[in-house]
Amino acid sequence: MHPSVNVLGTELKPCSTDPLTGWYRDGCCNTDDNDRGSHTVCCVVTQAFLEFAKSQGNDLMTPAPQFSFPGLKPGDSWCVCARTWLAAVNAGSACPVDLEATHEEALGIIPYDLLETHAV
Repeated sequence: MHPSVNVLGTELKPCSTDPLTGWYRDGCCNTDDNDRGSHTVCCVVTQAFLEFAKSQGNDLMTPAPQFSFPGLKPGDSWCVCARTWLAAVNAGSACPVDLEATHEEALGIIPYDLLETHAV
């Protein structure tokens, strides 16, 4: 696992324990080299973002109990793939992000200024 550091350079804070999120399902947007999607952006999802993700083939609304996935609703916090969030920004469907809970690895894909613009 990569060090638990956020985009601010401080200790990574939890994103959500209800629903339980994260690549490791530890409530944080921790990551490692096997996390090809870079589930590093702690988002407060909106309906527009959820619909955008679904339109891209990533249905985050429908529960998938076999993967311990409850399905998301607007207002839930979730560790989102950095590229998915960036694509949502470019499509005008970005949702707010929690900078303290967004892993520094997201900066390899998303410029800090863009994250800061959408900070909660």
